[in-house]
Amino acid sequence: MIDAYEDPGTPDRRGGWRYLWWLVRCQPGRSAAGALLASVWMVLLAATPYLMSRAIDDGLAPGNTAALAGWTGALFAVGAFNAWLSIMRHRTMTRVRMDANFRTVKVVVGHVVRLGAALPRRVGAGEVVTIGVGDVQTISQCLTVVGPGVGAVVVYAVVAGLLLSISGPLAAVVLLGAPLTAVLVGPLMRRLQGAEGEYRERQGVLTARIGDLAGGLRVLNGLGGKGLFAEAFRRDSQRLRAQGYRVGAVASWLQALGAGLPTLFLAVVTWLAARLAAEGRITIGELVSVYGYVAVLVTPVAFFVETGYQLSRGVVAARRVVRLLRVEPEEDTGTREAPAEPSVLHDPESGVRVPPGRLTALVCARPADAAAVVDRLGRYEPSEATWGGVPLDEIGLSAVRERILVADNEADLFAGLLRDLVSGHRERDPAEVARAFRTAVAEDIVRGLPDGLDSPVTAQGRSLSGGQRQRVRLVRALLADPEVLLAVEPTSALDAHTEAAVAERLRRARAGRTTLVTTTSPLVLDHADTVHYLVDGKVAATGGHRELLDAEPGYRALVARDTEEAMAPDADEAPGTGPLTAKGAVR
Repeated sequence: MIDAYEDPGTPDRRGGWRYLWWLVRCQPGRSAAGALLASVWMVLLAATPYLMSRAIDDGLAPGNTAALAGWTGALFAVGAFNAWLSIMRHRTMTRVRMDANFRTVKVVVGHVVRLGAALPRRVGAGEVVTIGVGDVQTISQCLTVVGPGVGAVVVYAVVAGLLLSISGPLAAVVLLGAPLTAVLVGPLMRRLQGAEGEYRERQGVLTARIGDLAGGLRVLNGLGGKGLFAEAFRRDSQRLRAQGYRVGAVASWLQALGAGLPTLFLAVVTWLAARLAAEGRITIGELVSVYGYVAVLVTPVAFFVETGYQLSRGVVAARRVVRLLRVEPEEDTGTREAPAEPSVLHDPESGVRVPPGRLTALVCARPADAAAVVDRLGRYEPSEATWGGVPLDEIGLSAVRERILVADNEADLFAGLLRDLVSGHRERDPAEVARAFRTAVAEDIVRGLPDGLDSPVTAQGRSLSGGQRQRVRLVRALLADPEVLLAVEPTSALDAHTEAAVAERLRRARAGRTTLVTTTSPLVLDHADTVHYLVDGKVAATGGHRELLDAEPGYRALVARDTEEAMAPDADEAPGTGPLTAKGAVR
């Protein structure tokens, strides 16, 4: 089975069938072993009727006790050996499926990481979730064809040969059974692929809508749009349910045929064998063996139908994986060197200039406009932004990512230990980690967890409050220690006391390094060296915070709300207590 740190290889992206074949080729020894064990296991199942017929004809009918005992012993030995083979077959096929599962997960995760920031713009979140939740399991399950599928073909040919030695007509009926099954099941397989494909598409859309609803419910409530969104969700879920019924209808016919065809097949062959025995053309022992052979064939015929069903679903899932793998990362067209020294970042579209070694703030009534500036300066959007006079798009992307870090206040937090969550892939000095937590005023988070830095944190930091998640993200950005830090609303979920402390400590910790923050908090703006006031995405005024308060009415109206909120005493506050309550307690 593939190791967690092993290279999964280069997948075949030419189609669903080719991807499935690539998964088989990645583990040739195990796949061959699974096919061999399954084939021997099924053939020995067919040997049981033969041994029974010999015991009847050579021992029971003539009254030969020794022959009867010998054939009975052979029957017991074959049964015991076949039981062991069944265990080994199951273990081997489990490893085949698990390898395919883990290999697909590694391939998909690795590709998603390579796509990076381009992923949300080119692939829906619902599609990625659907692949991870359902398609990976479906793909691994369909590889059952490697073992029992091959074994079914082998035992079918063996039984046909054995029946040929007894009766030509019986062998002909058996040999015609497989093509007849394919004729009956083939159209249903094609229908299932189409219905399953559409179902997966609708499932991806609904999953994305669920994520949007969960992430924006509070905003939707505030805007009064929850009802509209809920109605859209209801329509999508009803369409998915209807499509699920269509998939279920086809699948039910396949499963019915999988159970009914073998039984009908057994009845027809048994009736023919009984007629031959009544006519004296075969012996009673041969009649028993024919019944046993056909009873054994129930398993491979059922496997034929089941294999077709699993392959139909598996190829649909594989096509979705291949479609994701075909999405290429944005091409790095940069060929020029980055500035050797800390230099000015400039966004001509907005007029924002970020001088090196200073703390700059962006203030905008629409947070999306400020975030757009950060995306351009961080080279997450094509733009005319420059760094030291050199167009950012012409600088090698690796150099940009190494020296410029965009810290989004909604950046993902992965499940794991808190220490690993903030440290990334490098070992960090304990003193360095402690300084970062102090700068982000996050020491209380460490103290409040049962095992401190070694405490587990759930995916997206759901075990933490909103303010704690924001400070953990800031700790992670500080530990990365980039030359240029572009932070989007780094303190929006913090109370006034914590926000003021973060602003003061951030300025001190980043002294001499380039830092840009987007905010409307006067507690942060008062520590900025330069403030850019944006109107409709363009710089309307630049200066110090207090200077802009005096000179720009629009700026004053935008940030004074936060100032009044920060300085106004609580209505229930006892006389004589301090008025330090701004945006509520740390959440």
